[in-house]
Amino acid sequence: MGSCENQQQRSGGDLGHENQQIKVANNDDLIMEILLWLPVKSIHRFKSVSKHWLSLISNPEFIHNNYIRNRPSVSGLLLHKSSILINPEFEFIPLVDNATGAPFIPLTFVNDVAGIRIQQSCNVLLCCCSFRMMEYRKIYYIYNPTTKEYKILSRPSGKNVISISLAFDPLKSPHYKAVSFLWCDTSPENYQIEIYSSETGLWRSSGDPFTASNGLLHNFPVYWNGAIHWLSMWGTSLYYNVDQERLGMMPMPPIPDGLNERRTRYFGESHGHLHLIEIYGPCPTHFNIFEMENDYSRWFVKYHVNLDAATIAYPEMIQNYLDASYLNRFAFSILCVVRGKKEDDSFLVLHIPGRVLSYHLKDRSFKKLLDILPKLDDVEGSLHYISESAYQHIESLSSV
Repeated sequence: MGSCENQQQRSGGDLGHENQQIKVANNDDLIMEILLWLPVKSIHRFKSVSKHWLSLISNPEFIHNNYIRNRPSVSGLLLHKSSILINPEFEFIPLVDNATGAPFIPLTFVNDVAGIRIQQSCNVLLCCCSFRMMEYRKIYYIYNPTTKEYKILSRPSGKNVISISLAFDPLKSPHYKAVSFLWCDTSPENYQIEIYSSETGLWRSSGDPFTASNGLLHNFPVYWNGAIHWLSMWGTSLYYNVDQERLGMMPMPPIPDGLNERRTRYFGESHGHLHLIEIYGPCPTHFNIFEMENDYSRWFVKYHVNLDAATIAYPEMIQNYLDASYLNRFAFSILCVVRGKKEDDSFLVLHIPGRVLSYHLKDRSFKKLLDILPKLDDVEGSLHYISESAYQHIESLSSV
């Protein structure tokens, strides 16, 4: 009798456990809450569990909540190997301890016979385009390297496209916009902006035609503060507020007397901050990192940098020039300013001959991130990467 009772109790206990499992499996809110705590790549793999899980994980609200919950920071940099033009390869530099490795080596998410390059990284998405000489023949793609999803952008209605930039803030919306800079058909001296919305899938003209400096760097846009920013090497720098559809002039530090263009070494965004580095004067290893006020009232000095200790630890940075005042006698390039979630965690990513280093902005300490193998045609002080060839990588489930 006791044996039967024990069997019944065990059977009842098993059924109760199974019922609990069924309740959990059928509770979508509980499943999504559990998934929100998992790494992005694990969540992405769980899409294959079932069609139901695919639907839950692909829900824009879940993707938005996942980004807000985790507030992911830059996990690494993608460095374009500039010697390869068609289907270029990329070096990946992890910037956090839990970085999961290179999301790709070449860009092969689509078979474009002209090859593909990165035009811009904007939070978690990449704006890519085909390697075609004529802008009007280029194909533009929006690509998420974490999920491997991509979208081919339709062409703007205007034919004379100069460049296309991406505006995407996953904290605000699951949708992105693309901004096309075009020559006006009526006058080559005037420009027009067209804007694309991923929500509608349509392009439309925005604002009136305007004039712009010939020195405007259309192909190196930076998205910050709800706006696309373009530096000018000698004229007026511009920004375009995507939400307000308003064009504005961005104030810039003065160019020193005797020079006719800027010596910009870095221009980029990190963790909600816009940074600028320009190096003039006789001591290029001492420079300031400027930050822009949110209201565009001014640039202010956020950090002072002194790389003298690096030239001692890495003498290969010092070039063999007789003239000690020569600006490029120190070989280094600034790849990225990375702001940490805590102020004390901010650092620079520097490229010196043969290495990539991090430079801690508070205690001025150095850490080697990557050894770079020399090329056969390298000369003294060869640098393979500059800031324009470095793209931030952030892991996210954001849809394209």
